[in-house]
Amino acid sequence: MSDNTLPLVISAPEPRTLDLIFTSPQLARLKAKYRIVETTADGVVKLPADVLAQARYIVGQPPISPQTLEQMKALRCVFNVETNLINNMPYETLFARGIHVVTTGLVFAEPVAELGLALALNLARNIVDADLAFRNGKELWGGDGNRTARLLSGADVGIIGFGDLGRALNRLLSGFRVSTKVFDPWLPPSILIDNGVEPASLDEVLSTSDFVFVVASVTSENQGFLGAEAFASMREGAAFILLSRAGVVDFSALMAAVKSGHIVAASDVFPEEPLAQDHPVRTLPGFLRSAHRAGALDIAFKRMGDMVLEDMDLIDRGLPPLRSKRAERETVSRMRSKPADRN
Repeated sequence: MSDNTLPLVISAPEPRTLDLIFTSPQLARLKAKYRIVETTADGVVKLPADVLAQARYIVGQPPISPQTLEQMKALRCVFNVETNLINNMPYETLFARGIHVVTTGLVFAEPVAELGLALALNLARNIVDADLAFRNGKELWGGDGNRTARLLSGADVGIIGFGDLGRALNRLLSGFRVSTKVFDPWLPPSILIDNGVEPASLDEVLSTSDFVFVVASVTSENQGFLGAEAFASMREGAAFILLSRAGVVDFSALMAAVKSGHIVAASDVFPEEPLAQDHPVRTLPGFLRSAHRAGALDIAFKRMGDMVLEDMDLIDRGLPPLRSKRAERETVSRMRSKPADRN
């Protein structure tokens, strides 16, 4: 088969790159089986008409207008490797034409869950501050260094959101014999019960938990829904761990709740990234900071390549994609998660 007859893939994986997503052998397999046209997200609309007409797959989530989509007669699947679905293409038309829209976000579930567990353990045992005190010769020995310490084992835990990340986090926490309540308005109670957690309202999760993990995506209905009232309802001294997107919280209210001493918090995400050098959260006591690094492991990125190749093979054979997570008609247009600005 000549290069011109190979199925065509438009590659616009910003902020990723093909070298980041694929190992060298995987990339060789991709290029042996498909003709790759590399461009930027904004460059897709400018591609020649014959390229758009022949494209079988898109790797990325470039903005696609109805007019551009109309030219893409051979399109079968959009592989969103940024992993945050946003409302930048005509999903109804894609679904009506039987074109799959999938995300490889599952690769980040375990890495992010592990960092979330580490953040919770640190908030419980004050590991970072104790280490810094030790380095400066101001350490407190024994019980004197544990005045605010607590156990995660046997604690009351709340999880807000129960997608892939919430379920991965729940599996990790199961070894700590925690009692877990979950709020997720997009899931029926039976799914939560089958995963060994208790369905609960948002108020119940906030008011009855020692540790609250936020792993919900930003949607058109929940932007900033965790504000001053939510933080005030939490238990005195409870830990709030933000792992998904900063857009779900009123970040100023979160900082105020921590500054008052009512709660402690940790976050891997922030309202602006990179964060301004003079942002007050940088020096806020009781707030543990991580620079949006929870999922950014090379092993996770390379798993994307495996997922994409396997699902392309399935679709080529007339079968549905099974490795990647398919976008749903009823929910995809509600997503508002801001794409990452870096790998």
